[in-house]
Amino acid sequence: MRSSNPVFSRRGFSRDNGQAGFTAAPAGGPAVGTNPYATNPYAPQQGTQLGGPQAPARSDVMTIDDVVTRTAMTLGTVVLTAVLSWVLLPVDDANLGKSYGIAIGAALIAFVFAMIQSFKRTPVPALIFAYAAFEGVFLGVISNAVSTYISPGVVIQAVLGTMAVFAGVLIAYKMRWIRVTRRFYGFVMAAAMGFLILMAVNALFALFGGGDGLGFRSGGLGILFGVVGIILGACFLALDFKQVEDGVAYGAPREESWLAAFGLTVTLVWIYTEMLRVLSILQGND
Repeated sequence: MRSSNPVFSRRGFSRDNGQAGFTAAPAGGPAVGTNPYATNPYAPQQGTQLGGPQAPARSDVMTIDDVVTRTAMTLGTVVLTAVLSWVLLPVDDANLGKSYGIAIGAALIAFVFAMIQSFKRTPVPALIFAYAAFEGVFLGVISNAVSTYISPGVVIQAVLGTMAVFAGVLIAYKMRWIRVTRRFYGFVMAAAMGFLILMAVNALFALFGGGDGLGFRSGGLGILFGVVGIILGACFLALDFKQVEDGVAYGAPREESWLAAFGLTVTLVWIYTEMLRVLSILQGND
């Protein structure tokens, strides 16, 4: 089973018939089927009992610390370039068109880098950092525009909201209130596919018909679809956490912690943009 987030598909930690992907597992246990890293000499051996003899710790398998460190580096790149673009690309009446053009160009470049990484069999840190840098430029300009023309405090609210969603999903996952199963995965993927199709249709109507297309991104419908987008992002966070948990349990190679950082960054960016959209609609209607 392949793990994806709402925007980009990406490689997972398991291998199935020679293709990279994510093998779902019952909550609280390893993935269904054989260990995809059974040939990895550093992977935990099946049948090892707690308190029994343990294999010596190895330095070239993925750990939670690796994931945290690389995620912090990737998100830090997003934040740094967002701040720089906020300062260096002023959003005002004189520079609005230029800034928006740069933001759209940066978003497209980030999308290309993300898609290249998604289809590679191994992580390439340079591609991941490039994605993070250009995504930060896009977010910096858009956030500045929303803060300037809608509400000065909306960006801080969106950041806090994103952090709250992340913390809430992490707690729910650790407490096993969220159980990542094949059915959960299938439901989330189907919902995300339908959501993206609707957004694509809305964008086409807006492009050729003008205005806001079918109205899915403004008014009451905009709020509804924004909330749905946030919920989908939260669901993909749960898939991300499961993917990391299985990667550590199976002794995935250390380099694959970059995939976890990439996936978590994409998901958090998705949640932030949806949060910013909902808050901007709410405050714009005040």
